[in-house]
Amino acid sequence: MYSCRVSSEPAYTRLSVEARRRQLLKLGADLFARHSLDELSMAVIAREAGISKALLYHYFPSKADFFEATLRAAAEELGVRTEPDPDLPPAEALAASLDAFLGWIEENRVAYSKLMQSATSIGEAHTLISQVREGTAQRLLAGLAPDPTPRVRAAVHGWLGLMDGVCVDWVEHRDMERTEVHELLLGCLLGALTAAGWEPPDNF
Repeated sequence: MYSCRVSSEPAYTRLSVEARRRQLLKLGADLFARHSLDELSMAVIAREAGISKALLYHYFPSKADFFEATLRAAAEELGVRTEPDPDLPPAEALAASLDAFLGWIEENRVAYSKLMQSATSIGEAHTLISQVREGTAQRLLAGLAPDPTPRVRAAVHGWLGLMDGVCVDWVEHRDMERTEVHELLLGCLLGALTAAGWEPPDNF
């Protein structure tokens, strides 16, 4: 006689809309760190999440939407972690924010490397990186030079591009300590600002 064993465990766990979305975005961060966008499909993502493809489409209309949402979630986390402390002098707040950024890269080396690689080929990644850079530039200028000259503004934007290059090199070669990278980047910023004729604010 054929017998069927009925499991006492539910086929899937019911989650609230926000909890499910957070779960999917966390999964996305892991998947996109290990695979290229072309290697993944909505069917594969749904299978990894343990949900139906229809439910995945309910949260994200396309793979591109899922990828963009995953990037934005990571950017929001990074923004919170690197938010300057308003109670610190600008120089100390900058140093602390930069250290937090480097700490995030240490924890997410593969994801950071993948993100920077995809910036030249995936529109969503390029757009997000540009938005993050512009937001970071505005935060830097607000603390260092609220009314910047064109040269100072250009120096800050240029330094952000240099920072990406330094961090990509750091992740690739792993032959510098985080403190060395931190010191190098602060020195480069100070050098660029000095060359631009920047005058430190009184509370610097």
